[in-house]
Amino acid sequence: MTLLAPPGSVSGGASVPAPDLVRHSLLPSGLQVVTEVVPGARSVSVGVWIGVGSRDETTDPTADETGAAHYLEHLLFKGTARRTATQIAEEVDAVGGELNAFTGKEHTCFHGHVLDVDLPLAVDLLTDVVTAATMIDRDVELERAVVLEEIAMRADDPQDLLGEVFDAALFGDHSLGRPVIGSEESIKAMTRSRLRDFWRRHYTPDRVVVAAAGNLEHDRVVGLVARSWPAESYSPVRPEGRRLAPMASVGARRLAILEQDTEQAHLMVGMRGLDQRDPRRPAFEVLNAVLGGGVSSRLFQQVREQRGLAYSVYSATSSYSDAGQLAVYAGCRPDRLGDVVTVMRGVLDDVLRDGLTEAEVTRAKGSLRGALILGLEDSDSRMQRIGCHQIDLGHQRSLAESLAAIEAVSPAEIVAVADQVLRRPLTVAVVGPFETEADLPSELRRMTEGCSNG
Repeated sequence: MTLLAPPGSVSGGASVPAPDLVRHSLLPSGLQVVTEVVPGARSVSVGVWIGVGSRDETTDPTADETGAAHYLEHLLFKGTARRTATQIAEEVDAVGGELNAFTGKEHTCFHGHVLDVDLPLAVDLLTDVVTAATMIDRDVELERAVVLEEIAMRADDPQDLLGEVFDAALFGDHSLGRPVIGSEESIKAMTRSRLRDFWRRHYTPDRVVVAAAGNLEHDRVVGLVARSWPAESYSPVRPEGRRLAPMASVGARRLAILEQDTEQAHLMVGMRGLDQRDPRRPAFEVLNAVLGGGVSSRLFQQVREQRGLAYSVYSATSSYSDAGQLAVYAGCRPDRLGDVVTVMRGVLDDVLRDGLTEAEVTRAKGSLRGALILGLEDSDSRMQRIGCHQIDLGHQRSLAESLAAIEAVSPAEIVAVADQVLRRPLTVAVVGPFETEADLPSELRRMTEGCSNG
């Protein structure tokens, strides 16, 4: 059991509102509990994090699990040995609470938000859902229909589709390139036995982190979790963790098109980035903030403010345990796509050639500091922060440490990261009224010509 209580300030005079009050415990089963006290809160947010996501699904033709992690996230709420789905909903509503879940490429989270006095109920409900779901055939079929509706809804959102097309082009056959939700074909073929097998294999205590933030006492949360989690689900801790598949190679061209009859062309340009544990991540985030992280960023100013080529334009990073990406998005009229691509390419080239100005770096650091602190003003966001750190990194990073890491980034570190990342082969994805590469503007086609694997 460790108490993390870092200093209340960081270099450069950036003030931290209050010391982090984060504690961590490891139970004999391998299950971890991490909590944070949020002074002044009257509520508690609880999350049960499982270190399994879409990248852990097998794609064996005889037992294709594509979409199983997300399907299972839906199915577990349909009833347990002690509660029906209606009873779960009624118990949450009776205390004015919320219960939900989400699935990512590397983890799944079941979470609730309740008044502090209802903490025992939240822990009991979440543990019951995660460990004792019945998964009867009728519920499997009901949720199959729901997931298929979600896939159909996604097909109506070109930006959602664009992200999936981009990931597939960037990561190729690797599991990170597959959509979390699965496909219509894989969901229609999913069986109860396959889902149950996935659940039994992956939902073991050694892959679970229970995170809680708000008005709480750490030892009480540990006690509630220890009593709620069934002893028969315990298994030995697996020290090797996730077995990472090697990144698959892709073709020499990284250009993907999805034809859709849309009013706008949706464009994503990017490259492989940095993984979660890379020590250069703070410099990488400052670089991203300068490129397209806000309204003063180079991309926003040059694409929208100075030329009026697009309404929405930004850059973003994603990081996983062994890979990452940097992507730039813009949505514009199809006839303006060539101009947008030219400006994007120019922004990237300018950064490589001339670096960043001192004013840009200062603004980017301030933006990141502010967003980090402002994003932690409720118990749910704090629960998600400590849960993500524990399930993804295996340790906690205090707010003071994160702020200090941003402040410590030097211009030389940013230049070094830019020189490595921005020179990697580009991947381009387009969703819009284009049937073939020949229909795309020549400026866009030239961006990926001659690219090889990075």
